Amino acid sequence: MPKDSDQTESGEEAGKETSKETVRKRVGSRTPSPHKGSTPESSPSLLVSVEELMETAKGVTNMVLAHEIALNPAFVVKPADEPLPGSLERRVKEMMHQVFWECLEAQLCEEPPNYDNAIKLLAEIKNTLLSFLLPGHGRLKTHIEEVLDLELIQQQAENGALDISGVAEFIIGIMGSLCAPCRDPDIRALRDVSKIVPLLKSIFSVLDKMKIDMANFAVSSIRPHLLQQSAEYERKKFQEFLEKQPNALDLTEKWLQDTVRGLRDSRADGSSAAATSLPSLQPITVLNHAYMRLLKWDHASDPFPETVQMDQIRFQEIQQEVQFLVLLSSVLLMVYTTTGEAITGLPDLLESLKATITALLADMHTPSFRADEALEMVGERMCVELTKCLSQHGFPPFTGNKERILKGQISAVTFQDNSVRKLMESRVQSYLLASLESSHPKSPITLLGGLDSISKELGEFVIRFDRLVNFNKMVFSPFYQSILQRILQEGEG
Repeated sequence: MPKDSDQTESGEEAGKETSKETVRKRVGSRTPSPHKGSTPESSPSLLVSVEELMETAKGVTNMVLAHEIALNPAFVVKPADEPLPGSLERRVKEMMHQVFWECLEAQLCEEPPNYDNAIKLLAEIKNTLLSFLLPGHGRLKTHIEEVLDLELIQQQAENGALDISGVAEFIIGIMGSLCAPCRDPDIRALRDVSKIVPLLKSIFSVLDKMKIDMANFAVSSIRPHLLQQSAEYERKKFQEFLEKQPNALDLTEKWLQDTVRGLRDSRADGSSAAATSLPSLQPITVLNHAYMRLLKWDHASDPFPETVQMDQIRFQEIQQEVQFLVLLSSVLLMVYTTTGEAITGLPDLLESLKATITALLADMHTPSFRADEALEMVGERMCVELTKCLSQHGFPPFTGNKERILKGQISAVTFQDNSVRKLMESRVQSYLLASLESSHPKSPITLLGGLDSISKELGEFVIRFDRLVNFNKMVFSPFYQSILQRILQEGEG
């Protein structure tokens, strides 16, 4: 029987927070590996069969699915999108369905009725209903198997004693007892359908919806258990993938190697005496800085490291949010510096200013966004709101000279090398790095000057960022540890 809907899995982000101390122990420095070599070498080519490739692809697919369920609390199973109206696929699908149901109706109108295809549909319905049952539904399972006894139904059809409408009524009753409350209107609608073919068609449509509901119920049920096992599962699947594709960590090694090189270069900027007195780089330090590099990644030209590829979209979204927080904090710093103490301590004003800036910069990552025009508008709106606020609280008015200065400062934030923008970017980055390095995740991190105005937004952002990073560490720490031990030993040799 052609289906009216198929199923796919989709969704969108979170997961469980992992212990940073556990991560530190797993990624911490141990006895260095004796492996030598100054640059990562490509692994030799490996011949694999089509079957092995298909099995590997299946394992990666399962790993991605488990990862998505673990990290995305909004993950749900949704029906597949229907083909576009008027498309060839849509027309063929509709024609096949129409022919099938018309053929069934013609068979049931024969004298005597031909129930062969109808019984096949009843068998499919029976199997679907049984698939919905939980282990405790033993009596209900027995009841379904007794009433939908296909051999008995076949005998009744052959002897002209089959009451297919009565069977359909029983099926609707079982569906009503198993469906989610949101499907109650659909069940009531089924009882209003009198003709058997439209009724069977509608039953299958509602069953497809119930399949989606049951799948989402299963996802929500296993999520707490999957959160505990997902890291081990992903690590195991990635290890299996690595055994079939030995070069599957080349980009990750380059990412970590470039991070080590950057840290060593920054240390070498000081005097050589100071540089030689610095302690050796630790793997956890390198790894934290490596994650920070992902917040400035050029996704258009640089391939993303393999171990974070499943979260590339999430890191892109985080990167965009960091860019927004930098602009937001820069504008607010200019506003409060220019206006002075008059507006300090007015929480309603701060929230109003942030809402205005957020609305005007909402499209900052779209191709059509014009930063100069948007920031010019931000400057004008800031002046309007400040003038209104000062007037309401009896403070001296916002002078024309101050307006010109503020508008000019805000417009200048367009440029990447703007001093205020660079300052706030550095402070936001320092705050995020401190959150990764903190040994006590619940303890507050000191806010540098200018960040207090976005403390709420920054706190919410850090929770998501830390969760994503710490889960990645828990999954891939053995691979990171092996690579970093070798890289750090080579640099010290």
